[in-house]
Amino acid sequence: MTAADRFRAAVDKGDLAALDELFTEDIRLYSPVKFTPFEGKPMVLGLFGVLLRTFEDFHYVGHHTGTASTSSDGTKSPSAVLVFRAEVNGRQIHGIDLLHFDDAGRIKEFTVMVRPQSAVQALGEAVLSGLVADGLIPAPADL
Repeated sequence: MTAADRFRAAVDKGDLAALDELFTEDIRLYSPVKFTPFEGKPMVLGLFGVLLRTFEDFHYVGHHTGTASTSSDGTKSPSAVLVFRAEVNGRQIHGIDLLHFDDAGRIKEFTVMVRPQSAVQALGEAVLSGLVADGLIPAPADL
């Protein structure tokens, strides 16, 4: 079973302990709802806790494996693309998870792309609320 298969199985089961084993300590997750990446295993695991609660009817519908692609640090690494469908607050989401692996087969970089724009907005609002509720980020100041 590949690292991408183990990741997919962990997400399907909502198994954060299994995800913990698959992530490097310095993992970076690039999200469509935040300009800068989420960095480090504690933050990314916390984010996954929120995402697993936020997505409704989340399921992977495709998988593409690459031999090597360039990650954000400029290095070539094995990669995989997982295609998914889900719903957030009544909005249908289509997306991909782009995974980059280290030499040990753990996920070192994770990029999420989703469409359409209205779903990105709904996802961003739901994730922000979940991150604040879980104490992972401070509540935004009232305007």
